[in-house]
Amino acid sequence: MNAPRNKQGAKPTGKGASGSPVDPVLSELRPGQSLELLQELHILTRDGRLNQDSRRKLKQVYHLFNFIEPLLAELSADGHSPSLADHGAGKSYLGFILYDLYFKALSRGHIYGIETRSELVDKSRALAQRLGFGRMSFLNLSVAESADAAELPVQIDLVTALHACDTATDDAIAFGLQKRARAMVLVPCCQAEMAACLRQGKALQLSRTPLAELWRHPLHTRELGSQVTNVLRCLYLEASGYQVTVTELVGWEHSMKNELIIARYTGQKKRSAAERLRAILREMGLEQAMAARFGLQPVAVLGAEADSSAETAAP
Repeated sequence: MNAPRNKQGAKPTGKGASGSPVDPVLSELRPGQSLELLQELHILTRDGRLNQDSRRKLKQVYHLFNFIEPLLAELSADGHSPSLADHGAGKSYLGFILYDLYFKALSRGHIYGIETRSELVDKSRALAQRLGFGRMSFLNLSVAESADAAELPVQIDLVTALHACDTATDDAIAFGLQKRARAMVLVPCCQAEMAACLRQGKALQLSRTPLAELWRHPLHTRELGSQVTNVLRCLYLEASGYQVTVTELVGWEHSMKNELIIARYTGQKKRSAAERLRAILREMGLEQAMAARFGLQPVAVLGAEADSSAETAAP
């Protein structure tokens, strides 16, 4: 005879403190978590089940929440209403769960989901209205466009970008700098631009050394490009006054795009970080192509300015 199922559709297993059956699905969720939200996000099935893919997705978002919650607690101190911009929001898994687990109980603050696919923006707006998540807004914009969007406040406290592809992570950093963000939480993805630059420039200074083997094969070029890009991003953040921590998002078995960059604003700009950033660009033959992206003037521009100054000073 089959065991009875509870309202979530899962077979009860084990006993709780009161002696009542423990739902194995509910045991994986946070206290107070909205089951309706998880079903709408397709993390829970309609009969209340969690499949393996859903568990993986939920684990990623919960693990990221563990890093973001302390930042939100700091930003919410002294009655402040924290603002959060989630770039490349997609279906807004992160934004909705942050609202459900933190902002809803806080009763203040606002989340802005920024996404280029209009159909996903429309669905997120409808879901937020249906759930009564009134302090959520969804904007059909690119990350770059959002920096000057009238719908966003002049300052944003926390910027997140979970698997924002290629240069969208750089746009999210530029957005955070412009909005004077007090913290940024970034999980970069597929840095194709850097790999293309490496193939084109052949890392001029290193091409005559054994280090050229690091990008001889296309797969290695892609992986090296990803690694170098994230190192440059960290240096750029440090040069801009942020304290940076780099760690894993979750275990590699759950996601290959697994690097988590957490930046907190301290106001202490590291000159050495800017110097090392330029040195790496120079050594990799990338200074002309990518200096501006990381807040540095390209060599050609600096040289032109020097020539112009010399002509002006000449008798």
